[in-house]
Amino acid sequence: MEKQWSEMTKEEKREHRLKDYTTPPPGIKFRDAKAERLYKERLNRHLAVMLCEKPDRVPVSVPIGAYPLYYAGLDYHTAMYDYKAAREAYTKFMWDFYDYMDSYGGPGMVFSGKVLDILDYHQYSWPGHGLGKDATTHQFNEKQYVAASEYDKFLDNPADFFFRVLTPRTIGAAEAWQHFPHLTNLNGMPLLPVYPFMRADVRESFKKFIAAGEELERQMTEYMPFNMECLAAGFPAGKGGMASAPFDLIADNLRGTTGVAIDMYRCPEKLLEAIDVSAEIHIKRTLESMRAMNGMQVSFPLHKGDDKFMSRKQFEKFYWPSLKKMVDALIEDGIMVSLFAEGTHNERLDYYGDFPKGWVTWMFDRTDMAKAKKAVGDKCCITGNVPASLVITGTPKQVKECCRKLIEDCAPGGGYVLAGGCGATETKNPDNFRVFMEAAVEYGTY
Repeated sequence: MEKQWSEMTKEEKREHRLKDYTTPPPGIKFRDAKAERLYKERLNRHLAVMLCEKPDRVPVSVPIGAYPLYYAGLDYHTAMYDYKAAREAYTKFMWDFYDYMDSYGGPGMVFSGKVLDILDYHQYSWPGHGLGKDATTHQFNEKQYVAASEYDKFLDNPADFFFRVLTPRTIGAAEAWQHFPHLTNLNGMPLLPVYPFMRADVRESFKKFIAAGEELERQMTEYMPFNMECLAAGFPAGKGGMASAPFDLIADNLRGTTGVAIDMYRCPEKLLEAIDVSAEIHIKRTLESMRAMNGMQVSFPLHKGDDKFMSRKQFEKFYWPSLKKMVDALIEDGIMVSLFAEGTHNERLDYYGDFPKGWVTWMFDRTDMAKAKKAVGDKCCITGNVPASLVITGTPKQVKECCRKLIEDCAPGGGYVLAGGCGATETKNPDNFRVFMEAAVEYGTY
């Protein structure tokens, strides 16, 4: 008799998730024998380092960003509106750099400009909409969308607050949602949920969201064949989700950097209460979604916890406890975690190894990798961190030498992925990407 999920250890749960992850999706036919061999090699290589074990060689994660678009003669603006062209650009790059990558993703992070236009999305600017058409990415627009005096409304019912207060402020097409009654009032009588739709602006709002959904479906329909082609070519697909540190959820989406910095001094207890509530909500939400897909890893981009934004004392009080709580809850459910430490985290490293061995991957942007290896490398996989500036402006020789030094510092004992600190979309010389693999083969074979 098989164990119930609640009776399994975290290791048994992970084994169940990994078994599903390592099995190619039904219907996948590898392009040829080489693709099938590379699929197995790449998969085993990445699993080994995630578990803090030695692979056959150091895996390579090339920091291409949106470079495949420019390599194919496109730009970011065009790709946001021409899904077929974007897919073809990423396909071309995959085959031209096939032997120089261990992993590859498609244009999924190139958001649909048409969808954003329909929604009148306030939290991003993008080429041709708030940014020049020659911009190479989209830009997050941070703002104090919520006043400190509104914390109590958020805490009273976060779901209602997000629907009726925050969303109308961040999405122009949802402005009419502020006229909905409190969501807990939409029951008790048959027609109560219908009354808001007596308003023409509410009806028009939902029509826009339907149009946005139809447009997003068109984009995803165009991209799906690419995802299958990647698998058939021998590139394993990720199977997991995204989450955010609870502090970042408040700072990024509600209060903004300035607002949350003030709150740490003027209303720290209220901020902590909001962080705690956010943590509980997102633990439940993330576990539900990961169980539904049987996902094996959740990734967190960490925005406000670096050395320069807050003091160590503030980090200990406001940032780390809730993030640690989330990560521990995921691990307990057999889910591995990847944390992208944006910025510099040299002064936080003594906290970052406080996890069981082989469950957490730290992706470092500007952190000293030798220090990181010493501080957390015995328990956590680490990945990084060739500077984007070097990949963009340097020579292949300079980039390769940086890769060599990183391998020398970080590869001993396993648990290391050679990668960039962040994406290097503006790279001028494509050979700067090829030397990552050359360095890994030459210097990183165990």
